[in-house]
Amino acid sequence: MLSVQPDTKPKGCAGCNRKIKDRYLLKALDKYWHEDCLKCACCDCRLGEVGSTLYTKANLILCRRDYLRLFGVTGNCAACSKLIPAFEMVMRAKDNVYHLDCFACQLCNQRFCVGDKFFLKNNMILCQTDYEEGLMKEGYAPQTKAGNSGRPREPLPSDRAFQTARRRSQQEEARII
Repeated sequence: MLSVQPDTKPKGCAGCNRKIKDRYLLKALDKYWHEDCLKCACCDCRLGEVGSTLYTKANLILCRRDYLRLFGVTGNCAACSKLIPAFEMVMRAKDNVYHLDCFACQLCNQRFCVGDKFFLKNNMILCQTDYEEGLMKEGYAPQTKAGNSGRPREPLPSDRAFQTARRRSQQEEARII
C-alpha cells in the first residue's frame, strides 16, 4: 500500500538514500521515498502517479500493469481450456471466464458482441436460436465433438414430428398468402 504523508521531520529516501526535504513524501513497504524515486522496475513510471497500489515480487517493485504482465494469470478459458493472461480482456458468464474470441455459441459458433443476448445451459453458452430449439427437443443434451459444430446431422426421432408439423404449417401459410 502506498500512502502520501506530510513531512514532519527529514527522513532518508529508500531509493537514493538522500534526505527527503519535500513537503510530501511517499511511504511504501515501510520505507520512505521521494516521489521521483519510487518507480516501477520495468516501465519506470512514477508509482505515486499511477495509483495507490504497488506490487512486489522477486525483489522488484512494479506497477499493476507490469506485475500482471509478468506474473499474473486469471485462469483457464471455459471454452478452449487455454490459459488466460491476467491483462487480457475477457467475457464472463456466471463463474465462467472466456477469451473474447472464444465467447461464442458452442453449437453454431456465432460470436457474441457486448449487449447480445446469450444463454448458459448445462455450462454451455448458447445463442437464442439454439437455446429455444433445445427447449423444444425432448431430453435436451447437446453433444460437442472436436472439429464438429455439435449439431446432429440427422434429426432425432422426437424432432421429426415437430419438423413435419412445422413444414405443414408453413405450407398452409404459403397457401393462404
